[in-house]
Amino acid sequence: MSAGSPSVAATHQLFLAFDFGLKRTGVASGNRLTRSATGQGTIQAEGDARFVHIQQRIQEWQPDALVVGVPFHPDGAAHENTARAQKFARQLRGRFSLPVFEVDERYSTTEALAAGARDADEAAACIILEQFLRSLP
Repeated sequence: MSAGSPSVAATHQLFLAFDFGLKRTGVASGNRLTRSATGQGTIQAEGDARFVHIQQRIQEWQPDALVVGVPFHPDGAAHENTARAQKFARQLRGRFSLPVFEVDERYSTTEALAAGARDADEAAACIILEQFLRSLP
């Protein structure tokens, strides 16, 4: 599902976003009203272990939907991490039965580092979520 599609129901108000990585996954929460995101730390876990931490965040925040940043090459071409992030999005859908929206996250980590982020993964998750929120009607 892409941001801004009719499938983003008006009832979807609270979101959790993820900047997926093999070893670290940044997390941010945000809402449709303020169209802003707040970092929720970085999960430092691999494989299925990360889902325990994600489940804790979902229980804490009770989001209406999830957002996953999907990386692409500068020219828009997919690469190895594109497929990994898309698989992660599918796993979230299957495990948590929540809508999951994918966002093109090109340059989010670069932007986070350029802004002086102490936790680039968390900051990238904020950038991904704010980009998604800005795309909503």
